[in-house]
Amino acid sequence: MTFKPADNPLFTEWAARVSPETVHREYPRPQMTRKDWLNLNGLWEYAIVPVLEDAPGIWDGEILVPFGIESALSGVKKRVGPDHRLWYHKTFSIPEEWGDQRVILHFGAVDWRAEVRINGKVAGIHEGGYTAFSLDITPLLDDRNEQEILLAVWDSTDHGFQPRGKQVNDPRGIWYTPTTGIWQTVWLEPVPAVAVSGLELFPDNEAECLRLKVEVDGAGGGYSVRVVAYDKGTRVGEATGKPGEMIEIPVSEPKLWSPDHPFLYDLVVTLYRENEKVDTIESYFGMRDIRLGKADDGFVRLFLNGEPLFHLGLLDQGFWPDGIYTAPSDEALKYDIQVTRDLGFNMIRKHVKVEPDRWYYWADKLGILVWQDMPNGDKHVPKFEEDIHRVAQSDLGFRREFQEMVRQLGNHPSIVVWVPFNEGWGQFKTEEIAQLAKDLDPSRLVDIPSGWQDRGVGDMHDIHSYPGPAMPPTEEGRAAILGEFGGQALVVREHLWIEDFSRAPGHYKTSQSVETLQTKYDELIKALAPLKDKGLAGAVYTQTTDVESEVNGMMTYDRKVIKFDQEHLKKMHRQLITGE
Repeated sequence: MTFKPADNPLFTEWAARVSPETVHREYPRPQMTRKDWLNLNGLWEYAIVPVLEDAPGIWDGEILVPFGIESALSGVKKRVGPDHRLWYHKTFSIPEEWGDQRVILHFGAVDWRAEVRINGKVAGIHEGGYTAFSLDITPLLDDRNEQEILLAVWDSTDHGFQPRGKQVNDPRGIWYTPTTGIWQTVWLEPVPAVAVSGLELFPDNEAECLRLKVEVDGAGGGYSVRVVAYDKGTRVGEATGKPGEMIEIPVSEPKLWSPDHPFLYDLVVTLYRENEKVDTIESYFGMRDIRLGKADDGFVRLFLNGEPLFHLGLLDQGFWPDGIYTAPSDEALKYDIQVTRDLGFNMIRKHVKVEPDRWYYWADKLGILVWQDMPNGDKHVPKFEEDIHRVAQSDLGFRREFQEMVRQLGNHPSIVVWVPFNEGWGQFKTEEIAQLAKDLDPSRLVDIPSGWQDRGVGDMHDIHSYPGPAMPPTEEGRAAILGEFGGQALVVREHLWIEDFSRAPGHYKTSQSVETLQTKYDELIKALAPLKDKGLAGAVYTQTTDVESEVNGMMTYDRKVIKFDQEHLKKMHRQLITGE
């Protein structure tokens, strides 16, 4: 059967090149790569079954993984809802050249509760729609040529308390179409009996070194690791140590990573047992630090590599008209970041969504600062009221997924700020969660919360103002931040998700022409300059693209129209950032 997308009001230009044979073929984990792997993206069988029933005997059809079932690019475009489970079925063969190595099954992300069975036996269960998980399926493989995966997924979306971001069962206004099931790459990887399972990277500019820990599965006595850093093929530092212990690689006169100079060092990690090579992975790192500091003007600023830098960014929600949560291609992931840079912004606030690892790879490589939100869940805090109370399961689920997010993304130099809460959405135990974020990652700043319910903790006092701009009072120990402003909208006909705007957000201001939009935008940016002079340290404009019923993007939802004069914006933004 020939694959074709489901009917849809909008498609991006990349959709026409999507096929079962080509869909997301890139290695999905750029900071820990191995030579051998098997991509399982492509056509799987699927069925939507009442939640209390077990695996179906008959399948409804085929779905293109890794697109969520609600998307056009899945080829299905159906809703599942909390009363049903989505089942997947796939067969695969183990390449003969993998020999007797262990086989690890990786899922980039599955929303929300996933139960995995291999050859009829449960391999594992994972809860959390935004973080990766891996299963050693070696004991469940048999002598048959074809092995079988069954995956059952349940997702209540906004009928539950789990982190869900902007997904709702009834999309409207600033709330969008949900994603259920697999929405990031699925892949197999052979590894030796004792293998590298993770890295923790800690660049230290002042000490001119990279400190790191190498996590190893199954290592006992007699194992060691050798790490070598390279600058475009030239060895610049190396060290040896033991698994799980801190190792220090000297990097003399380091080339520092920044948006203007996003330099990345290559890293090779080799595991030895006595003198025998056991496992090798390749990675990369950037030398940079982020902290608060008092600038010469007396205000607390955000310091990158020892120098104050004004952060000017876009609110980026990462939705796609054809793939919903999943970009149609790796090229599309890169495109949004490249356009942001081309428009002269130096930062992206990744809004209540976690992206595939390759998105952060492009942020690292192209050079953009990232403020990473934790997706919201549970209830909302009304303005001027106290934090919500979460039941124990909700509290635990938030902490678990937040910790997984920080651990999985923590090696990316582009990420400089964690944002645990946004506008009171699911905000609870604010002081405790702020400390948790600092304990998990002392090397980055914490913005908690962005907008609305400030509790006097974290590294920033962040307000939202539409259209703005505005700023909070300056403080001695925190930076003053405008976490969201703008929202200037323009309807571009033939590039709309919906034609009826009766359910569109009413608090965004709509311009009647491109000229009016540009004039209003210029006024907003010019109004930021005096606020910067008064101590404003960063600002985030809403937003990168139109999203469903919102039409306030720099680009249309299908990415086919950029609404602004790029060169004009780049010059204006550069002047604001540098003061030149």
